[in-house]
Amino acid sequence: MIRLRRPTLLWIWLLLGGACEGWFVGCLWAHRSSDAFVRWTVEGTKAEGRWDIAVLDLDAAVDLDENDDGAVTWGELQARERVVKAYAMTHLEMEADGRPYEVRVESVGVSQVSGGHYASLTLGLNFATVPDRIKVCYRAFGDLDPLHRSFVTMEHGAGTATAVFSPRDPCHDFDLKAMRPWGQILSFSKEGVWHIWTGYDHILFLFALLLPSVLIYREGVGWCPGERFRSSLIHVVKIVTAFTLAHSLTLGMAVLGWVRLPSKWVECTIAVSVLLAAANNLRPVVRERGWWVAFGFGLIHGFGFASVMSEMVISKGAMALALVSFNVGVEAGQLVLVGVFLPTAFLMRRTWFYQRLVLRVGSVTIGLLALLWIMERTLEIRLL
Repeated sequence: MIRLRRPTLLWIWLLLGGACEGWFVGCLWAHRSSDAFVRWTVEGTKAEGRWDIAVLDLDAAVDLDENDDGAVTWGELQARERVVKAYAMTHLEMEADGRPYEVRVESVGVSQVSGGHYASLTLGLNFATVPDRIKVCYRAFGDLDPLHRSFVTMEHGAGTATAVFSPRDPCHDFDLKAMRPWGQILSFSKEGVWHIWTGYDHILFLFALLLPSVLIYREGVGWCPGERFRSSLIHVVKIVTAFTLAHSLTLGMAVLGWVRLPSKWVECTIAVSVLLAAANNLRPVVRERGWWVAFGFGLIHGFGFASVMSEMVISKGAMALALVSFNVGVEAGQLVLVGVFLPTAFLMRRTWFYQRLVLRVGSVTIGLLALLWIMERTLEIRLL
């Protein structure tokens, strides 16, 4: 077994701290998603829409908080209404059958979306003729946050189509005569993969459960390396399956409106689940049935996933398709992470590096981040 002197350990701590500083800062704000929701209804030559923009994003773009007190008031939003409208009109573009049209921002209000404060913009547009195809280009906030996402819904007659816009994929074509589901399936599957890869709290909860999967806890001795890869694989399959079943259940219930929980408390509970999972690696309470922990807290994580989709007002059929596609993407992204982690962890399980640094220091780091998330998520941006 490799042994390092204390000065060497100190240098390792310093190097790891410096290398990971930027990543930790990103994780500190985990799951504070930068998102927006645009809904269009097209009837004949007329289109009416609504654009919900997170106040945090809008403040970063046009500086709503004039007195810099950390709170955006209704009065401050009203005072900057002209600037907000100008920003919106220059970052949301529409074309119908190849002809560009200017989007009108008719009014600015306030709404509650997924427990957060949003500016709600009423949109209007008149076409010269009844359109067959509409192209939407969404270019807002990409220069401020490369992870920003906008969920755009287009309703026409009995048909509904949805798409996810990002700085890398800012434009989408909607065929009003044939709203095929394949574009929606691909779009939401990709978004599911992206969401699990950028949802640091979900990733760290999963890793906290997986870290001891290649080890066996023995009373009086502690964590010892497991002997068989098959045993570790079965343990991981149980954890991932339990987590998947649980969050799929509550994701569906929340998105379909059967159960509603305050977003603030859901996010706080998710942070608590990360803390408890990390603490269990240091002082094991649950040693053999970790899949029960994965299932129990997975129910809460499902409500966290639902916050991405629950505010999209679309038909039940379209919502069901979006829900399944998003969940498939989440599972694909999850399996990729597990596929990379498990073989590597099994090969390293006997080393001091894995048993001391990866398991113990990693669990402590995850726990500290979870504590920071708990504190951060008890704070609110006030909108009066």
